[in-house]
Amino acid sequence: MKLVFCILAALPLPAQVTYERLLNAPKEPGNWLMYSGRYSGWRYSDLTQINQTNVSRLKTKWVYQMPTTHLVETTPLVADGVMYFTEPPSNVVAVDAETGKQFWRYRRATPQKVNVCCGQVNRGVALAEDRVFVGTVDAHLVALDAKTGAVLWDVEVADYTKGYSVTVAPLVVKDMVICGIAGGEYGIRGFLDAYDLKTGKRRWRFYTIPAPGDKGSETWSGDAWKTGGGSTWVTGAFDPEQNLIIWGTGNPSPDWNGDVRPGDNLYSDSAIALDADTGALKWYYQHVPHDVHDWDSVQVPVLVDEEMQGQKRKLVYWAHRNAFYYVLDRTNGKFVLGKQFATQTWAKGLDPATGRPVRLPNVDPSPEGTYVWPGVQGATNWYSPSYNPLTKYFYLAVWENRSVYRKGDQEYSPGNRYIGSVPLIDLPDEPGHGAIRALNPKTGERMWEYKLHTKPWAGLLSTAGRVVFGGSDEGYIFALDAGTGKELWRQNTGGMIRANPITFTSKGKQVVAIAAGNAIFAFDLIP
Repeated sequence: MKLVFCILAALPLPAQVTYERLLNAPKEPGNWLMYSGRYSGWRYSDLTQINQTNVSRLKTKWVYQMPTTHLVETTPLVADGVMYFTEPPSNVVAVDAETGKQFWRYRRATPQKVNVCCGQVNRGVALAEDRVFVGTVDAHLVALDAKTGAVLWDVEVADYTKGYSVTVAPLVVKDMVICGIAGGEYGIRGFLDAYDLKTGKRRWRFYTIPAPGDKGSETWSGDAWKTGGGSTWVTGAFDPEQNLIIWGTGNPSPDWNGDVRPGDNLYSDSAIALDADTGALKWYYQHVPHDVHDWDSVQVPVLVDEEMQGQKRKLVYWAHRNAFYYVLDRTNGKFVLGKQFATQTWAKGLDPATGRPVRLPNVDPSPEGTYVWPGVQGATNWYSPSYNPLTKYFYLAVWENRSVYRKGDQEYSPGNRYIGSVPLIDLPDEPGHGAIRALNPKTGERMWEYKLHTKPWAGLLSTAGRVVFGGSDEGYIFALDAGTGKELWRQNTGGMIRANPITFTSKGKQVVAIAAGNAIFAFDLIP
């Protein structure tokens, strides 16, 4: 396979992005060193230069146009004046964070035919030492020289011809690159991997679908585990104190026909907590046992230490695709709290002791079609929430819509879709709508709502300036008052926003950046 990198301008020698720097990323608000900004998944910045009083003065600083027709879902990273981002399907670009001027571009020649569920997308890179790490649509993990874009190593994660792909932004933990896998609609057997960042050698693999004899295998029957799904296609979080990698897993396969896979189907649709050094499972929590609606648990975990129920606890906040918000104890995975945050018609509620859903009758997919809220894309999806320690609110983008769920028979064929019929995802006469909502994370109570005309695919960012940034499918990037949800600023970028915003500083000025359409937009304040 031909791999190409092109240097267009001299890049100053980047500073080493050490593990120590990643651990202390919150103390470097001028940079954005990992997918969620910090290991805890907050997507929060301590920067205050842009705030409630002046955010209306934001203007376009620069725009970087990408030569691609694929959806752009990348979250840029910024380290010491250089911005790194992916360009779909599997390219990487380094630019000057001050001007948008390109330093280098790594262009990967991908196979002519790659089967992926939802477009040949890529959600970003990881940084460590003098390296940039990227997953590819043909299921490789590649290490690049941060100064030149030259390939340092390239390893195959899985066989792309079997439906495997890598769309996730990797996460560096210690001296390892953590990499998830996509392909839940192709009957893959999901896993989470760790690779040595120096050599690319695989350190460990945790299969999200257990083999016979492994713990959890009793929740599968026959050979269904071999094609069980459970992909890991959105970046998780890391708890250094407990040495736990906390990650979400996707739907069981086939998606909408559970007849061929009776049982709870562990560890699909679950939060999993793994020992960072060995990949051993420490705990799990399954949000949707025996899922037949394609409601992946791949949302970003938000890790918070907070008093709850009269004691200081280590918690995970998790707004799920199934329309319920959860609080888990991250020392053991136990259910603490659950509350509905969007319209749903599939469950009477959650068991108060375990959080297990109490399903209503006649809500499973059927040959003739079953109407259920939320729709197939869920009440929220892969785009990131945000937690602000000043307001103590949890912010998320929400969908309000329903789908028609259909069930059909299907035989497994390697590399082809294995979904068990096709639902009517969007109803022409009921397009649904979207919203940004702020929750009190200790109760799940809605504190405010900012309504959107259509359903959003963009994540959120909150700051110490008490501003929440988000985006819409109409192409608007907007800023909201973090305390009230009042709109403070918006600007149309001319392209759908299906990515997460970030913030950083350049030459002493705070900048907000986001991918929109086929471009990266950077904004700063009018002098």
